[in-house]
Amino acid sequence: MNLWELFVALILGIVEGLTEFAPISSTGHMIIVDDILLHSKEIFTEPVANTFKVVIQLGSILAVVILFKERFIHLLRLDKGKSEHQNQKAKLSLSKVIVGLIPAGVFGVIFEDYIDEYLFSVQTVIIGLIVGAVLMLIADRLSSGKLITETVDQITYKQALGMGLFQCLGLWPGFSRSGSTIAGGVLLGMSHRAAADFTFIMAVPIMLGASCLSLLKNWEYFTIEALPFFIVGFISAFVVALIVVKFFLKLINRIKLVPFAIYRIVLAVLIYVVYLK
Repeated sequence: MNLWELFVALILGIVEGLTEFAPISSTGHMIIVDDILLHSKEIFTEPVANTFKVVIQLGSILAVVILFKERFIHLLRLDKGKSEHQNQKAKLSLSKVIVGLIPAGVFGVIFEDYIDEYLFSVQTVIIGLIVGAVLMLIADRLSSGKLITETVDQITYKQALGMGLFQCLGLWPGFSRSGSTIAGGVLLGMSHRAAADFTFIMAVPIMLGASCLSLLKNWEYFTIEALPFFIVGFISAFVVALIVVKFFLKLINRIKLVPFAIYRIVLAVLIYVVYLK
């Protein structure tokens, strides 16, 4: 493996870490960076290149697991040293996460083949970027004066289900799972930080499940030749996502969604001009 191949892995990992959990669409950025500039499918076969993108997604997921490790510990098992009130809250939070996961899980299973066959194109990504940006602008516009949920522990079952339904929009490439779900949470009366926290917590099991299934299907492509490519991409995605998510969570209540919506529209125009003109 030469240095150029490792450089491509590094750049794609950085792009994944920067964009997977920000509401700006990792798919749109991969089209710009990989399909237009780096052409990873020319370095390896298409199945290996696609498997690589699953691997770097796992790096981003690991970053979120670490940042929310205490929350996941509470969700997955009851700490013996905690009070009964805290234990009850942990049970309730887990049940809400499950409620939020159901819609996207069901829609994903039903429409997986249709999405893979018809929605992974440059045109559909551009549509997803623009429509998602409009949703985010509407969410910020209508959020004023409607705040009823400040923290993730105050989320109701109705809000959890509603965010799960909004998460289904993220199945459309370019829409952005985090963008649609955070916007949905804000429209349902949540603070931007509470919506972001719940979005990231929900994202881990659904993304982890999908990624693990993809890896099982493509295990044969983990060859000695491709392994350094995978390792560099995984580590770079993990490190960058760790920094970006932590930074994003500190800022989201202050900057809200408008800057991201504007950026998405600019990105959509850029993809159109470079890729379709």
